[in-house]
Amino acid sequence: MSETAYIGLGSNLALPGETPAQIVQAAIGELGSAGTITARSSLYRTQPVGYADQPAFVNAVAELRTTLQPEELLQALLLVERRFGRDRSAGIPKGPRTLDLDLLLVGDLIYSSSTLTLPHPSLTERRFVLAPLAEIAPQLHHPLLNKTIEQLLQELSDTGANRMEAVQPLSNECNSD
Repeated sequence: MSETAYIGLGSNLALPGETPAQIVQAAIGELGSAGTITARSSLYRTQPVGYADQPAFVNAVAELRTTLQPEELLQALLLVERRFGRDRSAGIPKGPRTLDLDLLLVGDLIYSSSTLTLPHPSLTERRFVLAPLAEIAPQLHHPLLNKTIEQLLQELSDTGANRMEAVQPLSNECNSD
């Protein structure tokens, strides 16, 4: 039985010959190894959250139809991160990275283990996730809050790292970089 999963993607470190925007686009393609991509947001340039002394991020959200169980899907996402040079055991927490993949939602599943919490616990606090998610699934309901993604985005404070100016769609010309 397949479920719809939503994955947040982000990058702010280039690889040789690949910009963060290209890394995010390539990673969306790699997600096909875990299922079928059914929708993807635009790319967004976003200001860092938490650890501020780092380059801006490129973020997006992808919708994936998958038969993998949540823990299996998480392992598939971590494998994709590693293929793009990410080592979660090294570096600064919330610091610069070549690729960050977050499992945001899987259907209406509410789940918690030592390695995974669904819905993602910070989903409702991050404009850089809510804006691209609302672009592709505005009427999707948060299973704990019984609000749509669009409602959660509208209710989000427009201050600090969540101010609207901190999360901007890249132009089409930048999206193809």
